[in-house]
Amino acid sequence: MPANSWPENDYYDELDPLNSLLSDLSVDEESVVETQDMSLPSRFQGRRRKAALVLTIVWSGTIALHLVSWGSMFVLGFTTILGLHALVVVFARPRCYAKEMQGNLPSVSIVVAAKNEESVIGKLVKNLCSLEYPNGQYEVWIIDDHSTDKTPQLLAELAQEYKQLKVLRRSAQATGGKSGALNQVLPLTKGEFVAVFDADAQVAPDLLLQVIPLFQHEKVGAVQVRKAIANAKENFWTKGQMSEMALDTWFQQQRTAIGGIGELRGNGQFVRRTALESCGGWNEETITDDLDMTLRLHLNNWDIECTSYPAVQEEGVTNVIALWHQRNRWAEGGYQRYLDYWHLILKNRMGTRKTWDLLIFMVTMYILPTAAIPDLLMAIARHRLPILSPVTSLSVTMSVVGMFAGLKRIRQDQKFNISTTFLLLLQTIRGTLYMLHWLVVMSSTTARVSVRPKRLKWVKTVHSGSGE
Repeated sequence: MPANSWPENDYYDELDPLNSLLSDLSVDEESVVETQDMSLPSRFQGRRRKAALVLTIVWSGTIALHLVSWGSMFVLGFTTILGLHALVVVFARPRCYAKEMQGNLPSVSIVVAAKNEESVIGKLVKNLCSLEYPNGQYEVWIIDDHSTDKTPQLLAELAQEYKQLKVLRRSAQATGGKSGALNQVLPLTKGEFVAVFDADAQVAPDLLLQVIPLFQHEKVGAVQVRKAIANAKENFWTKGQMSEMALDTWFQQQRTAIGGIGELRGNGQFVRRTALESCGGWNEETITDDLDMTLRLHLNNWDIECTSYPAVQEEGVTNVIALWHQRNRWAEGGYQRYLDYWHLILKNRMGTRKTWDLLIFMVTMYILPTAAIPDLLMAIARHRLPILSPVTSLSVTMSVVGMFAGLKRIRQDQKFNISTTFLLLLQTIRGTLYMLHWLVVMSSTTARVSVRPKRLKWVKTVHSGSGE
């Protein structure tokens, strides 16, 4: 038996379908919610203990590097290893898959969890019910999570107009958040593939015809399409998110090209039904169902692909407060999966390439920002440069290179000259400045979940229907 698979009984022992604990969490992932630590099961409480242990190791280890004589040499050696990995990633060629489906097109179920989305629900339904795909081979499910605005009335009217549209109305007592809504509708759907979108999504008419052929390789369990910002021109924050999404897609395509980890991003994710069912559905004990599903699919020996075209348009948050709440949720959810599944990761369930890629990603995205605080304090106390400067510089350089390459990749249909290259450089510089907020978000999040009672709180992102 391959190293990255395990017996069925063992699998369900460790990755069984999880019961919901966020009983007050609404289907919208960014609604206000608080949970008291006293009511949390031991599995959830254990995250804080493990986070505190990681924080202690990272902080004490960083301080130790400043105190031992070989600390600088250790950092340089580690930077060299990361640099070699970075070169492999940069020069990798993205995978190419057939653009046409062999044989009959499979059925697809499109699902959207919505709560109080009267400003965008009509545009969404019209868009999703007008896709180019054989009649009867796809359906659209809208899960109305007990909306209190005009969303239910609008959906009732739209259901009369579009025969593909089906509506599931959740009660006020329904639990599990977005994951609970998706789990509830799953038995009602019939598609061989399940596509998940947010309520503000807008896609190209040929979306299904472009994405479904990517599943012809039997190991592909999911596909994530690139997220594009519909209101990117609005201000600095939305322009930054546009560059960020280009960077994210480029990195994912490069990582999968070397046998690494592809990741789901919630909006615009397609999952093979058999892969989804093998993982027990969506996890109702996480605040980022997409990141949790990502890891469980890989642990269950499935691959995830990422494609630049077509993209899914969504509204970017327009102010720093909304961005702070959203990114803190993303950071905590991403951190949770390492705390929840660390033992399976270290057992090499996914295989050496994926495990190595995931650990490198953890170091650059979580460990380095966490270590930045003690590193800076020790540097000030000892009147020297931060000892982690080499590896930090490498990480920033990779971000700059990846952002430029990603922005160029999504403009592949345009001719490049001095003017367009200069424009890409300006976008990269602006995007890099914008990305500095992740340093604060990651360092504060990893510290907070280690020392504070578990408290989930975020602010609902209001969808206005704006964008091109």
